[in-house]
Amino acid sequence: MSGANRLEISGTVAELRGLRHTPAGIPVVEFRIRHESELEHAGAPRKVNVELEAIALETLARLVAGSEPGRKVKAEGFLCARSRRSRKPVLHVTHIEFE
Repeated sequence: MSGANRLEISGTVAELRGLRHTPAGIPVVEFRIRHESELEHAGAPRKVNVELEAIALETLARLVAGSEPGRKVKAEGFLCARSRRSRKPVLHVTHIEFE
């Protein structure tokens, strides 16, 4: 099965956990992105407010770890379940920009 799985989101860093390493030695950091905007949906304005868990690996992990909560961010990546036991979606970041 194949299909599109790409997400782009802008917002602020809501929470930032410390840099850690996987058992294989790969740097990883988990963080949350808060997005707030107003969009039109079904012909009416709608306030959008969401927080999304995200994870970055290797070079991106080091870049994110050097950031701080409240900083503006634009991230791109794909959604994947947190684990086999938790089907909660997590954004796996493949590109990130900070303002």
